[in-house]
Amino acid sequence: MNQGFLKLLLLFLFAVCSTAYAQDHNFNQSWLFLNEGAEGAEAINFDDSGWRNLDLPHDWAIEGPFDEKYNARCGGLPFYGTGWYRKHFKTPEGAEGKIVRIEFEGAMYDAHVWVNGEFVGRRPYGYIGFEFDISKQLKYNGDDNVVAVRLTPQNLSSRWYPGAGIYRNTWLKVDEPVHVAQWGTYITTPTVTDEKAAIQNETTIQNKTNQVVTVEIKHEYFSPDGKLAANISESLDIEANSSTVSGLFCYIDKPQRWDLETPNLYEAVTTITQNGKVVDTYKSRFGIRTISYTTEGFFLNGKPVKFKGVCLHHDNGALGAAVYRRADERKLQIMKAMGVNAIRTSHNPPSKELLELCDEMGIIVQDEAFDVWKLAKVENGYNVFFEEWAERDLKDMIRRDRNHPSIVMWSIGNEIIEQKLKQGGWRMAKMLNEYCKEIDPTRPTTAGFNNYPNPYDNNMAQQVDIAGMNYKPSKYSEVHENYPQLPVYGSETSSCTSSRGVYHLPIEKYKTHESKQVSSYDLIGPPWAYPPDIEFHFHEKNPHIMGEFIWTGFDYLGEPTPYGGKDNSTNGMWNADWPARSSYFGAVDLCGFPKDRFYLYQSQWTEEPMIHLLPHWNWKGMEGKTIPVYCYTNCDEAELFLNGKSLGKRVKGKDFTTLKVKFLRYEPEMFDSPYRLSWEVPYQEGSLKVLAYKNGKAILEKEMNTAGKPAKVSLSVDREEIDADGRDLAYITVRIEDKNGNLCPMANNLVNFELEGAGELIAVDNGNAATTEPFQASYRKAFSGMCLAIVKASKTAGKINFKASSKHLKSDEIIIQTK
Repeated sequence: MNQGFLKLLLLFLFAVCSTAYAQDHNFNQSWLFLNEGAEGAEAINFDDSGWRNLDLPHDWAIEGPFDEKYNARCGGLPFYGTGWYRKHFKTPEGAEGKIVRIEFEGAMYDAHVWVNGEFVGRRPYGYIGFEFDISKQLKYNGDDNVVAVRLTPQNLSSRWYPGAGIYRNTWLKVDEPVHVAQWGTYITTPTVTDEKAAIQNETTIQNKTNQVVTVEIKHEYFSPDGKLAANISESLDIEANSSTVSGLFCYIDKPQRWDLETPNLYEAVTTITQNGKVVDTYKSRFGIRTISYTTEGFFLNGKPVKFKGVCLHHDNGALGAAVYRRADERKLQIMKAMGVNAIRTSHNPPSKELLELCDEMGIIVQDEAFDVWKLAKVENGYNVFFEEWAERDLKDMIRRDRNHPSIVMWSIGNEIIEQKLKQGGWRMAKMLNEYCKEIDPTRPTTAGFNNYPNPYDNNMAQQVDIAGMNYKPSKYSEVHENYPQLPVYGSETSSCTSSRGVYHLPIEKYKTHESKQVSSYDLIGPPWAYPPDIEFHFHEKNPHIMGEFIWTGFDYLGEPTPYGGKDNSTNGMWNADWPARSSYFGAVDLCGFPKDRFYLYQSQWTEEPMIHLLPHWNWKGMEGKTIPVYCYTNCDEAELFLNGKSLGKRVKGKDFTTLKVKFLRYEPEMFDSPYRLSWEVPYQEGSLKVLAYKNGKAILEKEMNTAGKPAKVSLSVDREEIDADGRDLAYITVRIEDKNGNLCPMANNLVNFELEGAGELIAVDNGNAATTEPFQASYRKAFSGMCLAIVKASKTAGKINFKASSKHLKSDEIIIQTK
């Protein structure tokens, strides 16, 4: 299918938030929860009077505690077992005779659902949304209904922290018997020019009556400024108890395109009328853009774009897997500040909120379905469900997501074990590729291959449109030469590890350290990995490569490489280096605080002048000894000063930094990096300052001072005003500083928090991947001088007064307004 020169020209229009707003009821409030001793809780008369009352989304595992009896590979948290959720509710007034559906955007995992004691359905895959028609099970006229949900997540169901519980949103959807189906619109644009865009709208309409009905369907398209841009309508007949697809197209003149810099979003309003009465209204936002791929690159609206991408797991650190729109928004804002323009949803379907935000913020997405097919990676992985559920899960992911303009490819798998098969693996890849094409032929398929050259030799890579290569930058030119018809990109790259603010001297190679931390000189990684510089180098040598997705943008819970392996004393548990229990891979730590590597990527991926200096300058006892000093900048050259004395200029592309990378299995053993500037500096306390030059002129500086003793706690907040909606968040950064305001980089003071007013403290963290301190507490130790508090607004407008104090230090407080 991929013979000859491949060129896919993909044109389509986006529809998101596709719901009949007036008829959809948020179903998140007032659930009851218990995760022990609830056998038989599906029964309508089960006594749940002692259960905990809470609102969704909810991740029970993030509440902890951390314990060595749980796998560090999966976060060291109690994410497996049996959990029950029950909700008592009355059917909305006027719902009798209509179609009532309950929708779960995600439940982890193997969800079984009962309504009024009757089993209505099951969905094993915790990352996929689903709904059930419960019209026949409900009681009406004000009677009490009970929905019960049983979840049974298993140990080692993934290679990372999956979370537990109903961790995404739920909805009660009330529709007339004739209505638009779930994920029922599919909008593409066969033609897009500066003058006009052809909008093709295929909408699935369901008729749940026992007779043929005649309906009118009308689409109205509104421009980003709210003006009516186009409309079209038709009448059609729908057979009894069946569905039909309405296919209409029209033109929008002078379309405002969706792009990275201008993510213009239109709105579509679809109205269904029966016998002169409106029976459904279905609203969608959308954006118009073109994408195309060739063996020479990726093109967005006809312009070449390199993927400056990151892989992201679904958790949000101390908040766990529970979905908070603001948490995802902040995560993406931090990534954009690094220069990121692309996200890979490793290795599962993401939340609806993440995709909506990528649409709004101008970030392109690789939407990934699976980490495993039939052959297992861990004991209870998705492989146990694959044969029965893979087709439905993959197709449902695409149905749900296919109208997002941000999505530019579908990934059918990551590092699939079937790569190693001589036969069989390619047939499975072909099957999944065909499922994708059946639901959305407008986007290419891909997969992340790490077992080079096997997937090429066994015909597996040829079954997808674009071959993703994991950790093989030195093979890019070889693949391009041997398989000239296959576009290629780095689907997973680098895997460098580090701990924010931690520096070990001498700079260690890949080995564990007694501190359970990894040096932040951006050189350390597992055997398959390499510093970011290696990837930069091979992209320059192979300009046809479409870009990369680094592993990873953020740290994530679980998989604490290079720690947390197995040994004979752990009985098969991945706890050999307890309490190491979360990732070191991120360019940003679990709090969202940038590591040094953040700035190395920023120096390559951004144009606004920047400069960064490392390490910190507190090295008591090292006086006179040499400290390696690195500078990351996108300027032409930099000059370093120690206590006012120049230590010389370094010119990018001329003055190289030698990296010892032979332990990373790459040639040459010594790599001269043009992407870092460096000096060997005999340590003396005081001021270390660097000046950045552009066209011979000093335009930017960065200074670090040796900090004195910790003297005060200093607070700052990401936003001083948040919404009083019961879900919005404020992130408060806590720094331990000396009397002059310098960060104390070695400080680990215990900080206590107090909150009064219209909100609550819901999580704390410090970015330390090797601690069992709870995420839900009113205190936190600083790590490398910093920690974080996350505050959630109540549903009442007012003020939040937040105070942080630490023994012997001056306290600080901050006010946040909720509206």
